[in-house]
Amino acid sequence: MSHPCSTRQLMPRSSAKNETAMKMDEPGATAVSTRIPLGTLEQHRGFVDRHIGTNDVEQAQMLKLLGYPTRAAMIDAVVPASIRLHAPLAIAAAKSEEEALHELKQLAAKNRVLKSFIGQGYYGTFTPGVIMRNVFQNPAWYTAYTPYQPEISQGRLEALLNFQTMVCDLSGMAIANASMLDEATAAAEAMTLCQRAGKSRSRSIYVADDVLPQTIDVIRTRAQPLGITLIVGPAMSAADADCFAALLQFPGANGEVRDYRALTDAIHARGALVIAAADLLALTLLTPPGEWGADAVVGSSQRFGVPMGFGGPHAAYLATRDEFKRNLPGRLVGVTVDANGQSAIRLALQTREQHIRREKATSNICTAQVLLAVMASMYAVYHGPQGLAIIARRVHRLTGVLNAGLRRLGLEVINPTFFDTLTIATGEHTAAIHEAAVAHGANLRRVDAAHVGVSLDETTTRGDIELLWMIFAPAGVGMPDFESLETTVDDALPPGVERTSAFLSHPTFNRYHSETEMMRYLRRLADKDVALDRSMIPLGSCTMKLNAVSEMTPVTWPEFAHLHPFAPANQTVGYREMIGSLERMLCAATGYASVSLQPNAGSQGEYSGLLIIKAYHAAQGQPERNVCLIPASAHGTNPASAQMAGMKVVVVACDDKGNVDLGDLRAKAEAHRADLAAIMVTYPSTHGVFEVGIKQICEIVHANGGQVYVDGANLNALVGLAAPGEFGADVSHLNLHKTFCIPHGGGGPGVGPVAVGAHLTRFLPAHRVLPGLADEVPETATEHIGPVSAAPYGSASILPISWMYITMMGGDGLRAASESAILAANYVARRLSSHFPVLYAGESGLVAHECILDLRPLKETSEVTVEDVAKRLMDYGFHAPTMSFPVAGTLMIEPTESESKAELDRFVDAMLAIREEIRAIEEGRMDRNDNPLKNAPHTASALLTIEWKHAYSREQAAYPLASVKVNKIWPSVGRADNVYGDRNLFCSCVPVAEYA
Repeated sequence: MSHPCSTRQLMPRSSAKNETAMKMDEPGATAVSTRIPLGTLEQHRGFVDRHIGTNDVEQAQMLKLLGYPTRAAMIDAVVPASIRLHAPLAIAAAKSEEEALHELKQLAAKNRVLKSFIGQGYYGTFTPGVIMRNVFQNPAWYTAYTPYQPEISQGRLEALLNFQTMVCDLSGMAIANASMLDEATAAAEAMTLCQRAGKSRSRSIYVADDVLPQTIDVIRTRAQPLGITLIVGPAMSAADADCFAALLQFPGANGEVRDYRALTDAIHARGALVIAAADLLALTLLTPPGEWGADAVVGSSQRFGVPMGFGGPHAAYLATRDEFKRNLPGRLVGVTVDANGQSAIRLALQTREQHIRREKATSNICTAQVLLAVMASMYAVYHGPQGLAIIARRVHRLTGVLNAGLRRLGLEVINPTFFDTLTIATGEHTAAIHEAAVAHGANLRRVDAAHVGVSLDETTTRGDIELLWMIFAPAGVGMPDFESLETTVDDALPPGVERTSAFLSHPTFNRYHSETEMMRYLRRLADKDVALDRSMIPLGSCTMKLNAVSEMTPVTWPEFAHLHPFAPANQTVGYREMIGSLERMLCAATGYASVSLQPNAGSQGEYSGLLIIKAYHAAQGQPERNVCLIPASAHGTNPASAQMAGMKVVVVACDDKGNVDLGDLRAKAEAHRADLAAIMVTYPSTHGVFEVGIKQICEIVHANGGQVYVDGANLNALVGLAAPGEFGADVSHLNLHKTFCIPHGGGGPGVGPVAVGAHLTRFLPAHRVLPGLADEVPETATEHIGPVSAAPYGSASILPISWMYITMMGGDGLRAASESAILAANYVARRLSSHFPVLYAGESGLVAHECILDLRPLKETSEVTVEDVAKRLMDYGFHAPTMSFPVAGTLMIEPTESESKAELDRFVDAMLAIREEIRAIEEGRMDRNDNPLKNAPHTASALLTIEWKHAYSREQAAYPLASVKVNKIWPSVGRADNVYGDRNLFCSCVPVAEYA
């Protein structure tokens, strides 16, 4: 099959006149002619060349080093022939950036963006322009990785510390994590936290019936496999329930604001704990749950400047008591000191990370919503405590005026107290009111056949109030006068619940209120970090490829950004067409029959896949199948997810080459023939190898009654080359934030869709508003596993990113990306292999898309550790590869297809220079304790001291290679002291003097 040549080889050159184009093809490309076809000039495939960092000449040089004449020949040696795809992907040909944007704009135009008064956890908000431009649209923030290396992550760590402080202040709790996936997930995590931390032996949780419906549904899904009974009833009856915890909404879903002090005391008296789901904006006016006795507080920060986006992504939060901090799921940012005695911020209690604790984990959450948490925290920084309170009081005042006008019109508002939400008794006029609202460009909440809900927000105007009166007014009744009513309306908060305590008193929240100051603050933070806008991030298993601007642009379009997730289906036609199109493209790329995009993180996708397998076995009359086989090399979230799904983990050994030990697998599968549920296997393996026995693995598990789950973390090496759904897998989760270009954003957002074979399609996640499922009662038994996220399509607003990526790459471009990623990894591995042993490789001696360098021998010869090498890389301007995973004392490197050969060589040169520094230690030319590696990273302030106490020079410390001088990246702090930080846990803003 012949393919058009790369656009980088269009113009004839004497030195390359007969070169064949390799970027898009192989085999069968033709030499470049002097007359260029018009179709080539139109550059439909131009994006592919911009996305793949190495050009054809560079790839030829890399292949020569590896000893292969063509990329195709190399791929034949890497990917087992037994699983190779030979037909092209059933994905349309690549489109240019302009063509793809135009097509997506046409889909967006099919959406109808009406004024939303639906509420139910999602509200209109204004994103300050300075935050939109300098955070959300700034690659310094959205291309960053999880801040595991604190010395080059101080900016986003400070922003997350602001988020935690904001949550603690507003909720009245002692400690908060660095964000959760959504409010419903946070509530489910709080449920299991209370079960672990509490003393009650009850297996039931009581959930008030005015908790947000989607939260109740997700808790129901999460509780069932853990054997937890869900009891739903009136909030005030919680004190009479036999439960280990009670969940209360504050304010309630119907808008009512209650004083929960006495109820909380009564619940505590029975030995149970209290979880409050609270609105952060309301908490600027209401007594925080921590002050009325709540043990955990959850909620969403969406209305702090983050658009609704058809459901996400938004940063949720979970705050709790200090004594429960070691049960807190997710990530926690804390303060420590660096090697120079200065304050430094880092992720605290890292050994608590769920992927390290494996099947002993209390949660599988290993990500967060960092980019959105940063936006929400900066919204609070920008507005400050007074600004937030003014926004809240304005919303409450408008709600009061609306309430007074509705009552004057003769309507019954059923909640006597409120913050921003009213529930109106509309009886037989309910349907007509909804029709009238839509006709006037508004959506109201559909409570039931006799009631309508209205929620106001930051974007509500005086004109909106008058519009609502007109919608609700009975025929012939005169309209209230806004001005006269407003002067008579008082607050409607019940006595005793108004906030009296201060919040956001830290100087950070009271300093940056002008755009000038805010812009400089954001720039100052960004300058402390290393993201993809500064250098490659070679993290194995994390696929840090660039998120192109053309992919990111549609996320801010109003047709995608400002839709409510529960808007009527006829208003979201374009969104759902785009989602359906993306689902089909993902099916084509993976070989599966169906995909659900609801899981809003890889952890959620894993969990969903295992619930689907459990549901399948139950439908087959074999509910006893609950054993999950997991190779020792698997990512730690795999056993954590299995535990959460109520499965029993049995570990399968790996051989010396990093492959699953087929003998051990067969023995354990046969031993559990009666109760085997599944195997979870990552492919290519976490060791960076295409295991030739993958089909045998599938056959062994299937022969013993189990299903095969293939973790899609390493799909970047498979697309276009092999398909899990075709080589024997039954279900996978896909990381759109890895393979399909959704940005990491410093540790989130992510999307982790679950893809399944045809026999599992009917078990995909449900949701009360999904087409075809909207009329089903959530409590009714159904084959669907139930919702795993609060919104029907999870983090829908970032799905256009992956749609754009696939559309602009086309089927051939996706295959070329996979091949180029594998080429880059093997090039790096080959250049480094004579200096750092490559721990695992396939039968051909080649790796997949990542390689593992064994640094353990260096500890014996030089006392240099993997951490020393990681920190020294910062002095060379690089983020470290993945440390000590999946093997302690190693570095796992994944260069991705996005990087140029020059950048790959720059990284390799840095690693080789570090090896020479280690050799100097080995040979006694450098001191074993006082050397550039042990003291790395070197800050500018440490180098500018009057007295330099080290045996090596300042220049070697700062500029170990001449190339470093061209674009020096200065770590803002010295090596962080993790032990000190964990022993002196401090997780909120430190005094400005400490880091000004």
